Amino acid sequence: MNEVLITGADLVGQGRADLLIAGGVLADPADAGRDVERIDADGLIALPGLVDLHTHLRQPGREDTETVASGTAAAARGGFTAVLAMANTDPVTDTAEAAEHVAELGRRDGLAEVMPVGAVSKGLLGAELAELGLMARAAGVRVFSDDGRCVTDARLMRRALEYVRAFGACVAQHAQDPRLAGPDACCHEGDISGRLGLPGWPSAAESTIVARDVQLAALTRSRLHICHVSSAETVEVLRWAKAREVNVTAEVAPHHLLLTTDEVLDYDPMYKVNPPLRPAEDVAELRLALADGTIDAVATDHAPHARHDKEHAFAEAASGMLGLETALGVVIETMISSGALDWIGVATRMSITPAHIARLAGQGRRLAVGEPANLVLVDPASRATIDSGASASLSRNNPWHGRDLPDPVVATFWQGRPTFRR
Repeated sequence: MNEVLITGADLVGQGRADLLIAGGVLADPADAGRDVERIDADGLIALPGLVDLHTHLRQPGREDTETVASGTAAAARGGFTAVLAMANTDPVTDTAEAAEHVAELGRRDGLAEVMPVGAVSKGLLGAELAELGLMARAAGVRVFSDDGRCVTDARLMRRALEYVRAFGACVAQHAQDPRLAGPDACCHEGDISGRLGLPGWPSAAESTIVARDVQLAALTRSRLHICHVSSAETVEVLRWAKAREVNVTAEVAPHHLLLTTDEVLDYDPMYKVNPPLRPAEDVAELRLALADGTIDAVATDHAPHARHDKEHAFAEAASGMLGLETALGVVIETMISSGALDWIGVATRMSITPAHIARLAGQGRRLAVGEPANLVLVDPASRATIDSGASASLSRNNPWHGRDLPDPVVATFWQGRPTFRR
């Protein structure tokens, strides 16, 4: 593996310094050989590689929409060196064999570390626990989720939390009470859903499940993670729980930091997502919660879909958006530009904390000699008009197409290997 010497990078919180990548780790720059490749990083920021807690890679089962190879290429383009592959594949990742298969696909085809997320329940049916312990032992799974479906049975949720505590894992909940927001719910319940005649998805369908689950986390003294928080009411519940030292973490998706329910006024199915886009006041509260640490992490909920699944009437279209390649740009636009976060805050919420939640030992580490060479070089001033046709993803359901956004990623290195270079 060739050596790479990065000169003059801004290591947030550590000043400007040189970084030598050699043998997959960061080495002493003074040891650089004469034929070392040099990258002038004057004006660039070096961050630990980003970690995405919530990626849909679709393999196995929907390789027409995404594969481990294409999804991790998109991840590398976005500055990510690790992704957690959600369990709602076909077959579902609910056995040790299925988890090992996803992990092996990552080792074979990945341009980032791929950690499988195990299902909480067999077949995502919410009736019987999946092979939690076997998945943990065989494939190192430390996050379990029925994402796409809520674990609605309180007894099953309690049992899952109790079970995973033994090996330090967490249960990640897709908070959606199906009695309040059923499978047809597709638009934030309010004036716009009423005007458009779309089935409403009230914020209470999210916050009431979170309120129940933080109580269960306290009862079991186990780790709970809340997926894609979208409402101000849920933020209130999280603040209450954290004030009482409940072991709960939460993530917010980039689209919930910038887009509002106004986007659906034209019935454009590109903006159908679950949970739905919310009003501006919710967006403002989510930004505040991310800034003050009530929400711990940014996670993309990267959800590729084939054109024929997305191009339907709004209510019938598939839910989900691409997010890996644009996540950092959206965070810069919403959080850095406003002064709500500094670059240390970005590194914390997009790398350090997600790596800790997922128990990824080699990710989210300080950029120092001897540490794994997982890093991203960022140009904070770079912007571009987003072109969905240029995406590394196999799908094109990109809500940012045609928008001017920061385009910061200059290079990504995973285990010392360059996985993306502009």
